[in-house]
Amino acid sequence: RSRALSDALAAAGYGRGDRIATISGNSADQIVLFFACADRGMALVPLMWRLTGFELADQIGRSEPQLLIVEDEYADLATEALAHLIDTPGRTVPRMLSFEAFLTPPERAAGVPPLDGPAQDDDPVLVIFTSGSSGKPKAAQLTQANCFWNNLSFSRTIPMTDDDVLLAFLPQFHSGAWNIQTLLAFWVGATVVLERSFDPGRVLALIEQRGITTFIGVPANYQMLSEHPAFADTDLSSLGTIVVGGGTLPIPQLEIFHDRGVQLCQGYGLTEASPNVLCLSARDAMAKHGSSGKPYPYVDCAVANPATLEILEGEATGELLVAGPGVFPGYLGDPQATAATMHGKWLLTGDMVHRDADGFYFIVDRIKDMFKSGGENVSPTEVEEVLRLHDAVQHVAVVGVHDERWGEVGKAFVVRREDSSVDEEALRTHCSERLARFKVPKTIEFVDALPFNALNKVRRFTLRGEKGKAPGVGAKEETAPDPAVDEA
Repeated sequence: RSRALSDALAAAGYGRGDRIATISGNSADQIVLFFACADRGMALVPLMWRLTGFELADQIGRSEPQLLIVEDEYADLATEALAHLIDTPGRTVPRMLSFEAFLTPPERAAGVPPLDGPAQDDDPVLVIFTSGSSGKPKAAQLTQANCFWNNLSFSRTIPMTDDDVLLAFLPQFHSGAWNIQTLLAFWVGATVVLERSFDPGRVLALIEQRGITTFIGVPANYQMLSEHPAFADTDLSSLGTIVVGGGTLPIPQLEIFHDRGVQLCQGYGLTEASPNVLCLSARDAMAKHGSSGKPYPYVDCAVANPATLEILEGEATGELLVAGPGVFPGYLGDPQATAATMHGKWLLTGDMVHRDADGFYFIVDRIKDMFKSGGENVSPTEVEEVLRLHDAVQHVAVVGVHDERWGEVGKAFVVRREDSSVDEEALRTHCSERLARFKVPKTIEFVDALPFNALNKVRRFTLRGEKGKAPGVGAKEETAPDPAVDEA
């Protein structure tokens, strides 16, 4: 099917450098399309169906796909996104097709012609949107070589054979849904059981029914599995090593699975690194709990002084830098963001880490103030920008706070405008209309002032209650920002 679709794309005039965006749940059709794109040196741009039409319009406009392929379930969402795009000056509106209609691709529209020749190692094959500290999602390009080396590295760490049965439920708009096990499974001829989404009861049933040997999930997935009524009676003996991403699994959860004879491999990654960077094996899970492990094969890591980027040797605390053939070539159409992310051969992760004397890395904090909710990256700045659109909001700051189920959730601190009586429900509704559900703050606290520093930046650690400080402590910190500086 992929080969036939690849030939049809070529016959219709598509080729190297072109992009095809999708709004789709997990589907075999999308996998067929991925390999067809890869064969022609084209890039698949799987967009997040959890976003609003407003958010999707921006991502479609900036990725400039030649085609937008949409599952029927998301046709209304796609239509809304394209309507926003039509109203945006300077944006090209792609043709929208259903997956059924795409079996015979339309002739390529006029414009910059595709590149000649067969696919090359440095051709982008995936364009994945990832949130940054600026609050504007950026389109990370992953090349054919990036994906090759990432999967080779994973195969050297957690081997997979044609006898394995992989359960895949991570959403395909994430790099991890492709580059953590799934492409490796196709590579070695393993069986892939593709699920539309995560349902703990169904996952437990499939483990028994299909003899699942491995899968990857975020900590919230594992908590839901262990809390499900069927967990205690489910036969887990087929499972080999399963993978945890998007956060560290608490010791009680580790013990629950270890007691059932299940091995868990944990780690750290980011889309810009394709995504695998660090791996903590099951044998080190208890002795080095809290660690993200050591670098994967073919991945170089360093710890640097965050201010000077001087490389620190031995046991050290600083910013994590990553290099190797899995590091992306840059953000699509955003050379400034690319330059800010790269330092020579090094990818600047924006994460503060501690490397211990044994060479294990521990994530200390995210320098960029992002947080993960249920494994999804959330940028506080993006949420703040949406809240500021409300007429009643004078100042706002958002931080991630601990949550038992989702790891972290957003909490917004809002200063109302004078004489405003807007309540939490109204602001959450305002956010829900403009943001994906996982980005909407779980709680909103109204305060008289925010803690600003001398540069009119909000002291987020104060809002998080760190170092024994409560919001608004200190006369200087409670001063409202200078409008000119704040606008700049």
